[in-house]
Amino acid sequence: MLNKMLFVIPPGDHSLERTREILSSHPEVKFVSLVGLDIGGHATDERIPVGLFLEDFEKFMRQGVQTDGSSVVLPKIATLNNAKVDIIPDPGVNWYVDHNWSYLDEETGLPVATLRIPSFLVHNDTKQVGSRVVLRDAVSAFKKDIVEMIREHPYVLEYLPIESADDIAEVILTSATELEFWVKTPEEDANGEQLSTSQVLKEQYWKRVIGPVRSAMEHTLLVLDKYGFGVEMGHKEVGGAKAQMSHSGTFEHIMEQLEIDWKFTDALQAADNERIVKYIVKDIFRLHGLDVTFKAKPVADAAGSGEHTHMGVAARLKNGKMVSLFAATDMQKDFMNPLGFGALMGILKNYEIINPFVTSTNDAINRLKPGFEAPVCIVTSLGHGADTPSRNRTVLVGLIRDSQNPLATRFELRAPNAKSDTYLVLTAGFLSMLDGIEAVLRAKKTPQELEQSISKEYGQEDFYLEKDRAYRTEKNVFTDFTREERDKFFGRAPATVWENICAFDKYPEKLKVLHRDNVLTPISVESYRTATISQWATELHNRLLPNAMNVVRDCKMRHDPYECTDLDEMRWTKIKHMRAELGQDDMGRCCLLSRIGHALDEENYDLASDLQIEMQKKLSELAHAYGEYVRNLL
Repeated sequence: MLNKMLFVIPPGDHSLERTREILSSHPEVKFVSLVGLDIGGHATDERIPVGLFLEDFEKFMRQGVQTDGSSVVLPKIATLNNAKVDIIPDPGVNWYVDHNWSYLDEETGLPVATLRIPSFLVHNDTKQVGSRVVLRDAVSAFKKDIVEMIREHPYVLEYLPIESADDIAEVILTSATELEFWVKTPEEDANGEQLSTSQVLKEQYWKRVIGPVRSAMEHTLLVLDKYGFGVEMGHKEVGGAKAQMSHSGTFEHIMEQLEIDWKFTDALQAADNERIVKYIVKDIFRLHGLDVTFKAKPVADAAGSGEHTHMGVAARLKNGKMVSLFAATDMQKDFMNPLGFGALMGILKNYEIINPFVTSTNDAINRLKPGFEAPVCIVTSLGHGADTPSRNRTVLVGLIRDSQNPLATRFELRAPNAKSDTYLVLTAGFLSMLDGIEAVLRAKKTPQELEQSISKEYGQEDFYLEKDRAYRTEKNVFTDFTREERDKFFGRAPATVWENICAFDKYPEKLKVLHRDNVLTPISVESYRTATISQWATELHNRLLPNAMNVVRDCKMRHDPYECTDLDEMRWTKIKHMRAELGQDDMGRCCLLSRIGHALDEENYDLASDLQIEMQKKLSELAHAYGEYVRNLL
């Protein structure tokens, strides 16, 4: 069946004649959807009959379809009295076909399908807005600026495999993401203790998949390959527990963490690819009776799901040769050339204003905790020597190198998760790279000098990096440093979404990096900030507080007064006090959960953030105390 299906229409086939020809030969494609991305990372979706789309093809390509500001997240931009928003197709990227696997077309026997066209949002017929627009503009600015920098600072050519900036035909920003996710049997809850034990014992990592998980994984990889994503592998991740087989021969209690990787492509196409891949993964696994979640931390006591984001820069020369703009001339001698060092230093120095785009939800904050291989510190690892690639999994940004393939030189940002808006993450990352590259070239630094800069000690002055920070370690960040040392050397990680978004106010000089070339304008940043705060406050008030109250109520007295010990009574008395402090108001005293609600209602977000941290701590203490209490009961 797969060989008969349509999966992609590439940019070269987006004329009316060619599109009509392709869709006419695939009558199972019944609809077209124009997919625009707002500043909150939400995609539009609609169903336009294929016949209507082809009949008015030129009009759709020119004018798209219209929505309004209440249908998309564009605060401060598309307001209720200024809400006209159009969704305009992008002819320069792949158009993907989305299949409804549970609904077969009567004529062809193939799944009914929708052609999804990545699109741009246009406000009031004049201003293109949204995260997809922002990444497109960042890519364009990077390509223009880096060539100008090389031309203005020709000393750097000594470290590049080109003789002149004029040799560059095109700069290519490459990217790819590693998609981690959890799958489980529907309507079954995770056993946190069992999952934690399995993780410590490494019982799941890269193990052989079996049963419906194997079927769904293999089916997914075959479908992804048909789209031309260049799938490299799918495998088990560290999280999960062994499934059980029922008497009927079916598997039950499935709870496993998986990862799928695919090849690099240019930045905008990579972000588009990732979005359709997630749809495919969910659809195929559900077809096999399994739930999928891309949440960053779906199980409190088990590993979260990251989406390591890779970023590299290459150039296609006028003679047709492809070269890395980051790789060292001598891969055995230096880690990178000045452009590469500058790019990495730019990410590290400016990460405080990148992080709000990377970690924008309560769930994402929960993942970034020590002990689960998730990065918590602004620090990199280069490797113990230029001839020894780094494999330090505890740092924020890793340098990926292959001495036999200079084009593989890139950076792996380990903090994003599957809910991060990859368009905005890449935008902030590449703009920060430009800031570091510009500083390096102006200072005319050599690779050897830059290795010393990025390896500087805390308190040491530098031409670009901050004095009271360290930026490189080859040690294990979690075990070789105390928490106090991590906070001192690498900066204290934000503990709430509010703390993270406040970086826009706390670091105004760094925020200017995002405004470069008018890519992320002040109004776009303010729109994103407003959307993020609204999402954080709403989720905290309407979801996390009720969930916390349910936890408090579930901690009920379990002992029989005639069979319990004095220790049981003492423990229960302590738990009663903890429950009341968290969730029960009294005359003249509000409990912690009520105080958080009041702070949110009054938009006192500083207080709400502080109380959220306190709530998380007390809920953890309650869970630990209740576990001890229950385990001692006969």
